[in-house]
Amino acid sequence: MDILSPTPAQEWIRLQRDEDSGIESIGAHFSGHAYDPHDHDEMLVGVTLQGVQRFRCGTALHVSTPGKSILIEPGALHDGHAPHESGFTYAMLYLPTPWLDRMTDHLRLPAMTRFATFRQTLHDDAQLAGAIHRAFLALHQREGKLARDLALDRMLVLLSGQFDHSVAGRNEPPSPALQRVRDLMHAHLAEDLSLEDLVACSGMDRFRLSRQFSQAFGRSPHAYLVQLRLRQARRLLAGGRDPAQVAADTGFADQSHLGRWFRRAYRITPAAYRRACTNVLE
Repeated sequence: MDILSPTPAQEWIRLQRDEDSGIESIGAHFSGHAYDPHDHDEMLVGVTLQGVQRFRCGTALHVSTPGKSILIEPGALHDGHAPHESGFTYAMLYLPTPWLDRMTDHLRLPAMTRFATFRQTLHDDAQLAGAIHRAFLALHQREGKLARDLALDRMLVLLSGQFDHSVAGRNEPPSPALQRVRDLMHAHLAEDLSLEDLVACSGMDRFRLSRQFSQAFGRSPHAYLVQLRLRQARRLLAGGRDPAQVAADTGFADQSHLGRWFRRAYRITPAAYRRACTNVLE
């Protein structure tokens, strides 16, 4: 199917991973519920190509239509839904933070780190949408390195003007107790942590811990832990690790358990994601 001329069709997802940059390019068509709330280590930039794409990012509900650009910072919780039967088609790039840091330095652009925030999640700027789509096509259709590099540079120059660096650090950091809980979960994400483990780490009671953690991080402790595990699972699968081993290494009960959560968040199986990133057959 020509991604330049999308038409409503049965649901599909096509993923490519660029070996040089680590950028993932995903073209997809969904109808109805697309995916559950989840986040990414990478920065997400994309364009709606067909239909109406409704999604919540953070606390705001957005509606994207053809030609609109979608900009999502690393770690921002978001979901996806098609409010109409025709569904929606989009093209998305997942930009790794190390690559962004390296490229902004090369291009002498302001740093695009997780401490800067996009001024808007949705944009009507045709120039920006065109640059994102051109970069997507260069990667997704495996064009030559020169075409890829020029398209990515052009996109980054336009993206650099979309950040509001002044908001960095405005929000008060989580309390030391909550930071200890978060650090514990990051350090032991594969372990079967209990609420009592978190209570002992924080010194807070169960009710205050659950409520304040959700307020500080936008999700419950359990949802936060699941997202940590899914993000680690993506990294391991992209590196070629066997799905069954990934499930064991990231705290899921078994491969089936990993698969259920992975599909809910990313609409692709762990094995299919591994194959798309590595060309390793099961």
